[in-house]
Amino acid sequence: MNQFLKETTPAQRAKVLFTAKTHTTGGRENGVSRSSDGRLDIRLSVPGTSGAGTNPEQLFAAGWSACFEGAMGIVARKMRVNLPADLAIDAEVDLNLADGGFFLRARLNVSLPNVDREVARALVDAAHQTCPYSKATRGNIDVAINLILDGHTVLPASVHLAGHHDQAAE
Repeated sequence: MNQFLKETTPAQRAKVLFTAKTHTTGGRENGVSRSSDGRLDIRLSVPGTSGAGTNPEQLFAAGWSACFEGAMGIVARKMRVNLPADLAIDAEVDLNLADGGFFLRARLNVSLPNVDREVARALVDAAHQTCPYSKATRGNIDVAINLILDGHTVLPASVHLAGHHDQAAE
């Protein structure tokens, strides 16, 4: 290859669809975060305290679960599967401390009532490959995706451990 010609990466060729802009002051202890368009204007507080605001872990859980549900919709259309109207995702993001450092762990509990188990598993696995939040966390934090079918938890649909290859659990 010519030393003066450089290959471009997919990220360099990407079309920016949206840029979220926020301004935060005060951090997680009595902070405030506002979006540039004014649609987000929230108080922040430390998790587990009586503070009046939310915390970054709750915001991350809300963003990831909403994005994951959107990815499931994309996958369902490609698979020609109708998602149930009562599809729901309960995201749990743990803030942990070990060896003097903080880290996250997460669980996505995906409720797919009246969906065949194998179809549900295929939807969830494909959504996890599609969702930008899932891509961002892959290999960085431990993630468990649990299927809840007709009110019964199928534990887990898949487990993705930081630094390990994805492992499907039966």
